Amino acid sequence: MSAYRCDLHIHSCLSPCAEEEMTPGNIAGVARLNGLDIAALTDHNTCGNCASFYAACEQYGVVPVAGMELTTSEDVHLLCLFKTLSDATAFSAAVDDKRIKIKNKPEIFGRQLLIDLDDEPCGEEAFLLLNATTLSLEDAANLCASFRGAYIPAHVDREFNGMLSVLGGVPETPELPTIEVRNPESLPELERGHPLLKRKRVIVSSDAHRLWEIAEKGFPINLPCERGASAQNVRDALIDYLSGRR
Repeated sequence: MSAYRCDLHIHSCLSPCAEEEMTPGNIAGVARLNGLDIAALTDHNTCGNCASFYAACEQYGVVPVAGMELTTSEDVHLLCLFKTLSDATAFSAAVDDKRIKIKNKPEIFGRQLLIDLDDEPCGEEAFLLLNATTLSLEDAANLCASFRGAYIPAHVDREFNGMLSVLGGVPETPELPTIEVRNPESLPELERGHPLLKRKRVIVSSDAHRLWEIAEKGFPINLPCERGASAQNVRDALIDYLSGRR
């Protein structure tokens, strides 16, 4: 087992709620400065900037993970993380068919900037990414798993869009091996109210929407792969661990 420093919940400028300076290149650069080994890009309901994020992280020596923060039909936020960019891209296309297409109003919600491999804006997503999809929590988890992804209820310690506050507890299905919290100090109280959480693996992430919010020094996770392993081997180990397969 080897210790890795991670931040597995970061938004780029494609998410309308994130600042425009959150380009893939800037995120990768700050991740490197902060000493992160692994960083995941998780925009709302899309993986549209993940290819540029991969390219930027490879330049900075950070292991990139392509992901998404999917909003279920119940309004629960679900982190979906993938072993490969191609899996994430295919998943994003499948989710796109389940989105409710409402024209974005940048003056209200913010711009949704697509960034090219040179870290420059190359377009904008026309339809709002913040609203819920038509996928239930169970359907979203099953769809993610069909692309070899790990699905993780996001920020369960948060009132808005957190699984516990929205659903009132931990559902019987789907199986949820891992949960995410923003504040690890909240966990003991959450476990008292929801004892099933004691059986879950827990990750801590920043949910960064601004560069300064990216986790300084990251959050530790122990993976069954050696330091210096290839980026793909690290991703494989990470997703298998988060999925409860290791």
